Amino acid sequence: MNQNDTLDIAGVDIAGVDLADRELDLSTLGIPGGGYVDCEWITADLSLPVTDPEDDTLIAHVHLGDTADMDRALDGVERSLRDDAWELWERRETLERAVALIRAESSRLARIISAEGSKTIAEATGEAARTAETIRLAAGSAQLLEGETLALADTPRGRGRLGWNRRTPLGVIAAITPFNDPMNLVAHKVGPALIAGNAVVLKPSRATPLSALALLEILLRAGMPSGRMAVLVSDREAGTALVSDPRVAAVSFTGGPATGEVIARSAGARKILMELGGNNAVVVCDDADVEAAAAGIVDGAFGVAGQNCLSVQRVYVHESRYEQLVQLVVDATSKLVTGSKHDAATDVGPLISEQEARRVEEWVDAAVADGARVATGGVRRGPFLEPTVLLEVPASAKVLHEEVFGPVVSIVPFADLDDALARVDDTQYGLQAGVFTASLQTAMHAADRLHVGTVLINETSDFRIDSMPFGGSKRSGIGREGVASAVLELSEPKNVIVSRLG
Repeated sequence: MNQNDTLDIAGVDIAGVDLADRELDLSTLGIPGGGYVDCEWITADLSLPVTDPEDDTLIAHVHLGDTADMDRALDGVERSLRDDAWELWERRETLERAVALIRAESSRLARIISAEGSKTIAEATGEAARTAETIRLAAGSAQLLEGETLALADTPRGRGRLGWNRRTPLGVIAAITPFNDPMNLVAHKVGPALIAGNAVVLKPSRATPLSALALLEILLRAGMPSGRMAVLVSDREAGTALVSDPRVAAVSFTGGPATGEVIARSAGARKILMELGGNNAVVVCDDADVEAAAAGIVDGAFGVAGQNCLSVQRVYVHESRYEQLVQLVVDATSKLVTGSKHDAATDVGPLISEQEARRVEEWVDAAVADGARVATGGVRRGPFLEPTVLLEVPASAKVLHEEVFGPVVSIVPFADLDDALARVDDTQYGLQAGVFTASLQTAMHAADRLHVGTVLINETSDFRIDSMPFGGSKRSGIGREGVASAVLELSEPKNVIVSRLG
């Protein structure tokens, strides 16, 4: 099915609907309700508005859950886990059918992603495709659950015994997702959890819940047992009730470190997976391909208006290549089109809210007040902030130490490579870093020195394959996502040992 075909979802023909031009409702979007709890779509008490951050246009209303809703959600998924037989091969086939549906309906899904969030339609189309890829990888991870034989013959005490293990589900997974990748980050939590045999209570961002509900609807059509998942936007009290509930075996959270610490205190002694963001740097050495580095920096700093945990925020460039790199980055950045995400010509859309745009503007202004210089950009209009390149940034500036989560990049010269690597590490975050160099020796030295989850050589920090182990050091997170890693994190080995009698 191509994007011009008619999509008939839940009996509603939405062919040709332009989500940018009209007020919509859930049925028009192909979403049966504003929440899903205990096998039922919530169609009443839809009090929480979901708006387009670009102009505050109302898109739809969803349900804002309370602690009673959350208790019912946990009851429902726990009951399904106990009563609904769902074999591994059935789970795999369900996810495979979901992949086909996501691909067939990618145009509808991309419009939902773009309408409620910050992504341009091109970026949202890419996210829909990655969602299908993430679910495909989850389906293909079924073999990881088969386990291994135990090395009992390696000790005299194991004589006469045969042992093996298989991986079994943890139980109920509490999944909490942010606004910036509202469908693919849901898939990264839900896909591995489901293939491992778990049940899921998903709490999506209240800014972007429609993408999560749309993915849930597809999973149900693909054959997931009706009680195996719940999706509920909730208030803070209900969120705390979710992560602290004894029925929850593990918490998987993507967001900021401050919220992560609150969740960790509430969750207590149980498995926790957290991706908590980054303040990612790129090092451009004296022997680097500067044109390639500049192109990567511009793409990596300003995609999704910089609201990306892998976004390029800091650049350290050898002083001999500083002027060249700055000129290339500034020239390319000044040509980017900032505007409506619904316009195919737009490169940089709005931030998720005007409040967030004001915050980022304040950080830029604070750096300038301390001596930094704006080489291009820096102008805010409502929720839009022109992509901004900062030079001469003082070492104490917030933009060099905290996660900006906006379209801002700082370029700093260096004379000594080890000094530059130390400055990359001079932050509480350690997610990913890029190094541009023609020297294998330099590349390996940097890879050994940097305290981050991933070092990319001749790439910026803004690169991820959905199958790779993904996570960071220091305050960037706990554990690893990436589909295969998450499947292992969300399951546990159960040993079986058989003794020969006689």
